[in-house]
Amino acid sequence: MAEDAILRLTLAVIIGTLLAIVYCMRILVLMERRVARMELHIEKIAERVLREEIRIEQSLKKRKRR
Repeated sequence: MAEDAILRLTLAVIIGTLLAIVYCMRILVLMERRVARMELHIEKIAERVLREEIRIEQSLKKRKRR
């Protein structure tokens, strides 16, 4: 009887730990996706800024020629 209770308690702890690990992995995947989206947006903004800088440099070169 006591062995049965200890076995059930041990199994409950193991299953609980496994469920906690699975939940944690799920949260980590969701956070990684968010960070990836943020990085994509930052890259797009950086590309826009770079294009604008190139346009400004070209317009300055044209002014210097005149």
